[in-house]
Amino acid sequence: MAPQAAGYDVAAVRAAFPILTRQVHGKPLTYLDSAASAQRPQCVIDAVNDYETRHHANVHRGVHALSQEATDLFEGARDTVRQFLNARSTREIVFVRGTTEAINLVAQSYGRPRLQPGDEILITGLEHHANIVPWQMLREQTGAKLVVAPIDRTGNVSIDAIDARLSDRTRLVAVTHVSNALGTVLPIRDIVRAAHARRVPVLVDGAQAVPHEDVDVQALGCDFYAFSSHKVYGPTGVGVLYGREELLTEMPPWQGGGDMILAVTFDKTTYNSLPYKFEAGTPNISGVVGLAAALRYVEALGRPQIRSHEHQLLDYATQRLLTIPGLTIIGTAPVKAAVISFTIDGIHPHDLGTILDAEGVAIRTGHHCAMPVMDFFELPATARASFGCYSDRSDVDRLLAALAAAQKVFA
Repeated sequence: MAPQAAGYDVAAVRAAFPILTRQVHGKPLTYLDSAASAQRPQCVIDAVNDYETRHHANVHRGVHALSQEATDLFEGARDTVRQFLNARSTREIVFVRGTTEAINLVAQSYGRPRLQPGDEILITGLEHHANIVPWQMLREQTGAKLVVAPIDRTGNVSIDAIDARLSDRTRLVAVTHVSNALGTVLPIRDIVRAAHARRVPVLVDGAQAVPHEDVDVQALGCDFYAFSSHKVYGPTGVGVLYGREELLTEMPPWQGGGDMILAVTFDKTTYNSLPYKFEAGTPNISGVVGLAAALRYVEALGRPQIRSHEHQLLDYATQRLLTIPGLTIIGTAPVKAAVISFTIDGIHPHDLGTILDAEGVAIRTGHHCAMPVMDFFELPATARASFGCYSDRSDVDRLLAALAAAQKVFA
C-alpha cells in the first residue's frame, strides 16, 4: 500500500475542522460524505462571523462605511476566485447560488437564443441531474436534441465516444469534470480540443473537481466552468460561473432586478456591465466572503499536496474495501478522484447507511442525483464514501469496521 503523502500533516488539517471533534450516537464522527458537502475549517467560520458582526451591509449600493467595506470584501472575493481559477479577468467571474444555477444560466442565456430545431447538445452518461435536466428543458423550449456519449463498464467515457458524437449540428458540449457518483475524472483538455476543432463551446461542471484537482480554466481551454462553494469547504448557497468574456458579453441577462441595471425607465432598461448583468438582486455576501476564505485555505494547504494525499487515501481505501467478501466497487475508471461507490451482497445501500450511521460513520446512499448512471449498472442505488482534505486512514479503518458490523447484522 502507498505511504501517506510526504509532508502533508493530516492531523493538523483535521484540527482546523471543529465539527470533526464531535460524536454521533456516542461514537466519534467519521465523515465520508464530502462529495455531498465538505465540512468547513475554522478560518471560513471566522471569516463569515467577522463579516456578519463587523461589516454586514449591502454591496454596490451605499456610500457609508459599512457598505464600502462589504463591497470591498465582496469584490476582493471575486478576485480571489479569479486567481484560483486563473481566469483572465474578474469580468469572467459571476456569483450564483451554486453549480445548478450556473448551468441553468448558460442554458437560458447562451443556449436558448441560439439553438434551433435539430441542433444538438452533447453530454455524457456520467452527468449529475443538474447537467441533464436544464438541457432537457432547453430541448423542449427550442426543439434541439440531447445527445449522450455513453459510459463503459468501468464508468469511464472515452474521448473517442465523445468525438464520434460531435457533429455539424452540435452547438454545445456540457460535461462533468469529475463524476460525483463514481469519481471518474474526464480528460477535459482533450474534450475541449475535440469540440473546438468543430468550433463548439464547452461547459464544464466542476463541482466535484475544484476540491480535488488543480483547475486552471485557461489551461483547460473551456468556455464555461461552474462550481459550488459547499463542495470546496465554503458556505452553502453560493457558487461560481466562469465564462469567457467574449461569450458573456454577447449573452443577455437571465434574471432582472436590482444591481444588474444601469438605468431604468418605463420604456427601456440599460443593463449593467460584466459580470453584474448576471447578478440580479442582493447577493449572498457572507457566502461569497466564506467562499474566498475557503479558497485561500485550499491554496495555503497546496492543491498538489491535497491531490496527492487524497489519491493515496483512495488507493488505500480501494485495497481495503476489496478484501470484504461480497463487496463490489462500482466505477473502476483508470483516473479517479476521492469517491468510491460500492454495493454489498444482501444489504440494500439504505440499510447499510443506517447501520453505519449508528456507528458514527457518515456516507451517502442512493442514486446520488445520477439516476442514468445507476440505470446503466442496473442498480437502484449504491453506497458512496467520499474524501476531503481532512480524511485519513483512520476514517477508512472505521468504515471497514462498520461494514463488518453491518454484515454481521445481515448474516
